[in-house]
Amino acid sequence: MNAGSPGLDETHDARRRSWVEGASGGEFPLQNLPLGIFSPPGGAPRAGVAIGGSILDLPALREAGLLDGQAERAAAAAQGGTLNAMLALGAAPRRALRRRLFDLLAEGSAARSDVEPLLHPMAGCTLHLPCAIGDYTDFYAGIHHATNVGLLFRPDAPLLPNYKHMPIGYHGRASSVRASGTPVRRPCGQTSPAGAAGPVFGPSARLDYELELGVWIGQGTLPGEPPPIGRAWDHIAGFCLLNDWSARDVQAWEYRPLGPFLAKNFATTVSCWIVTPEALAPFRIAQPARPSGDPSPLPYLHDDADQGGGALAVDLEAWLHTPGLARAGHGPHRLALTSTRHLYWTVAQMVAHHSCGGCDLRPGDLFGSGTISGPDTGSLGCLLEITSGGRTPLTLPDGEQRGFLQDGDEVVLRAVARRDGFVSVGFGECRAAVTGHA
Repeated sequence: MNAGSPGLDETHDARRRSWVEGASGGEFPLQNLPLGIFSPPGGAPRAGVAIGGSILDLPALREAGLLDGQAERAAAAAQGGTLNAMLALGAAPRRALRRRLFDLLAEGSAARSDVEPLLHPMAGCTLHLPCAIGDYTDFYAGIHHATNVGLLFRPDAPLLPNYKHMPIGYHGRASSVRASGTPVRRPCGQTSPAGAAGPVFGPSARLDYELELGVWIGQGTLPGEPPPIGRAWDHIAGFCLLNDWSARDVQAWEYRPLGPFLAKNFATTVSCWIVTPEALAPFRIAQPARPSGDPSPLPYLHDDADQGGGALAVDLEAWLHTPGLARAGHGPHRLALTSTRHLYWTVAQMVAHHSCGGCDLRPGDLFGSGTISGPDTGSLGCLLEITSGGRTPLTLPDGEQRGFLQDGDEVVLRAVARRDGFVSVGFGECRAAVTGHA
């Protein structure tokens, strides 16, 4: 394992089960225990832990005197409707809380009668963003996506020379990151239609989704003191799903010379649970070897342990619901099945590069991996790729077609980490429907 990453322990034992209903075989088994912020019916936002179909109330657990030591310290920091202060504590309190929760929620727990009243049915609760997000950075680490998009615009040189030398990214807009379930209003902006004498202003006609992995920053870094890559995982607090919505026609007109602006700043949707590094420890894998002829990373981006175990085995899916499918009696249509194995850069490399120039990271900062596509047509992570820029529309089971998203369409992202011998871990949904423009 990379320095700073958790090893395997009793909380990963596949033989252990929870006494909580729905915790076996679902997204949130005993071996997951993701962190989030929720409101029970009629209540204020508070910290919670997903287990089966329920949410365990962390402040209530602490008030009941069921936590002590580092576990109590972690729960005490989760105040005010955000997890920023808890994430700032780093890994040790978080791991202590995980172990204590595991013991309390496992079959045979002597504390079951004390804990059971502190559970809320998840279906009746409202989920919120888990953190107050100070900064959001979107990377471009999916090499198949970068290549496919490059082929659309630069057939002779799809990847620019810098791509294989550093993780490419840009600073996004934190204010418009929204919790799963929040509708996305179609954005307006300038576009340059083919044959037009000049730009026009209006709603985007080429609205797209992007299937990404989100990364939550825990312990911050000091200005001018970047962490070495071997300690980058010390600053990673967890993961989520992320949909970085894109107005492709707005982007095509505005992105030169400074990159995306209005095309990206109107909405980013994230799943609401923080799946911790501890929960994903069994699913750490070696970073795939670079193809022959690719440059080796510069020393500040290379760590043997990171290359040996810094990638993740997480399967990701994108699904499309449309009003037409519903009227015709069809269920959602799967757009993509892909994997985090296809990322060209590891999360540790993203952290190391982001901070190498002296930029400090803060608890609750959010990274996006960039669109994660695979090598085949069933693993493409956005409509821009699936439809070749709208030139070959997607035909849905009811016969309707999509080049890009229409009003009323809903995109749902899902993810599961799987490995033989271990209990699978889910992320919860990242869901949002498109509504008409203002």
